[in-house]
Amino acid sequence: MSQPEQEKTADTSAAAVPELTVPVAAGQYANVDPSRPGKLLDAADRKSPDSGLSNVARIYDYLLGGNDNYAADREAARQLVEAVPDAPRAARDNRAFLSRAVRLLTAERGICQIIDIGTGLPTRGAVHEIAQASNPATRVVYVDNDPVVVAHSRMLISDSQQVAAVHGDVRYPGHLMTLRGVRNLIDFDLPTAVLLVAVLHFVPDDENPWAAVATIMDHLTPGSFLVVSHVTSDQIPDEAVRRAREIYNSALVRGEARSRSEIQRLFEGLEMVPPGLVDVAEWRSGQRAPAIGRPVLFWAGIGQKPRSGQ
Repeated sequence: MSQPEQEKTADTSAAAVPELTVPVAAGQYANVDPSRPGKLLDAADRKSPDSGLSNVARIYDYLLGGNDNYAADREAARQLVEAVPDAPRAARDNRAFLSRAVRLLTAERGICQIIDIGTGLPTRGAVHEIAQASNPATRVVYVDNDPVVVAHSRMLISDSQQVAAVHGDVRYPGHLMTLRGVRNLIDFDLPTAVLLVAVLHFVPDDENPWAAVATIMDHLTPGSFLVVSHVTSDQIPDEAVRRAREIYNSALVRGEARSRSEIQRLFEGLEMVPPGLVDVAEWRSGQRAPAIGRPVLFWAGIGQKPRSGQ
């Protein structure tokens, strides 16, 4: 895979940012045109939420054992497991990593505000629940580019003044970090944790996830944290990678499994929290190494923006 040019930056100009404000009432499903992310279907084209197309968030929900999915999502997940048999295990390991990371940051590192980008459908052990168990004053902003996901999240948090769900897109980081819904809860003079868990592999090379992450971290004060997990192709056959890409293409997203070195570049300029970038199942789980013959499907780690004088 060719490396993107270092000087290439994410396009965050106002002209390049799509309209992301979609009037979706909490608890309702939006009629979403999948060919136009963030847009509602025209009245003549509207139909039930089950459009027959698979959806990334619902595929992941199914892999986790959830119920917020349709037949198309279950079929896509079945095909994915056929190509990558360890996919359900990896999804569970990834979710467990997210929980451990949030507990570490809130209980041990003093973080009291979190931006969870690409949050996906709500599930048991939501980020704000884990964080507020450690520190009830923790503020959490969920960000997703799928208005249906945002609607689900708003329904879950409707009675909270410390949690918000915002419609935004990691591909437009400058826009995302200045959204009113983010700024209303996040004090950028205080250290913040940004979660990019199982999302950056849906940002292809030509949309430069490295620049997007750098832009996000530029908005944060020293002492802030970046949490990343990312699908890798290091230990699975090329044919499995190709088949997984086809399955996600059918869900109208472009997936990009990356090498460990490419994922490590996301943490450029940050100080890695021990044990560094490791198998998602191994990160502070007490599991010293993956089981014999079990491939690493996600690399995961946490980096901290250096404090002044360090």
